[in-house]
Amino acid sequence: MLTPAELVGLIEAVAQRDQAAFERLYGATRAKLYGIVLRILRRQDLAEEVIQETYVKIWNSAGQFNPTLSSPITWMASIARNRAIDIVRKKTEASLEEEPKAMEVAAESPDPLARREMTEELKRLLECIGRLEPDRQRLVLLAYYNGWSREQLAEKFAAPVNTVKTWLRRSMLDIRQCLGL
Repeated sequence: MLTPAELVGLIEAVAQRDQAAFERLYGATRAKLYGIVLRILRRQDLAEEVIQETYVKIWNSAGQFNPTLSSPITWMASIARNRAIDIVRKKTEASLEEEPKAMEVAAESPDPLARREMTEELKRLLECIGRLEPDRQRLVLLAYYNGWSREQLAEKFAAPVNTVKTWLRRSMLDIRQCLGL
């Protein structure tokens, strides 16, 4: 895995239409972005399509990336996550209202086999999420792991959307501080 500084350099090169930098960026980040999208969509065919669209958008928007606002992987993950959520919202085969339990799956801990295969970075992230209050843990997992919108979270937690937005922001600040970012 490349460092955030290396990823920033690659995105800057991509903004200058450097195809080799784009290939390197793709190789370094595809697995992570694909995992995010697949968790949201739960269909490989749709996930692959969204990944293609994500990298086209990264290619076209690289000049707009600002490393002072977010880390490179966060910026790219947001693009992928937002596109996947758009697909979920438009999907007519199975609406979220028909399968509410499917969207509530936010495991408290991964299965033992998955835990053995975790990277140190993921272990640190899970440790930091574990330090949050239980409601905030669930909120963060539903938002970023399951792809719930703020409106869905507001309904689930019986709170105004702006309050949910504040809770998410504060939780993410706590996680970033825990990670030393």
